[in-house]
Amino acid sequence: MEKHDIQTLDDIKLLVNTFYTRVQQNDLIGPIFNGVIKDNWPAHLEKMYGFWQTLLLDVQAYTGSPFPKHAKLPVEQEHFDTWMRLFTSTVNELFEGEKAKEAIWRAARMAEMFMYKIDHLRNNPQITPIV
Repeated sequence: MEKHDIQTLDDIKLLVNTFYTRVQQNDLIGPIFNGVIKDNWPAHLEKMYGFWQTLLLDVQAYTGSPFPKHAKLPVEQEHFDTWMRLFTSTVNELFEGEKAKEAIWRAARMAEMFMYKIDHLRNNPQITPIV
């Protein structure tokens, strides 16, 4: 398959579907995702299409704040490292170009920020995350 950059909603769907299939099957992070999402994967995937479409294609398809749903997950740095490794390998297998690089960069910043915020909340239990 000849690779191209992320340009369309179909590209976003291919990325998201491939990535989350790998997440669901991963021994470390799969049980966490499957335990929280349960049988709501179609709705979660739709949300993720909108999220990445908004970030990468400048189409306003997502509203909301992604962090609060992640705030109390039982995750550590190794979970984010695994998530990031799966995301990066998925992008690199399927795409190449500026948007592909941007997707990896944005995912890395998000993982870093989420871990920082989760650590902050754990170290300051009096703070309640906005849901």
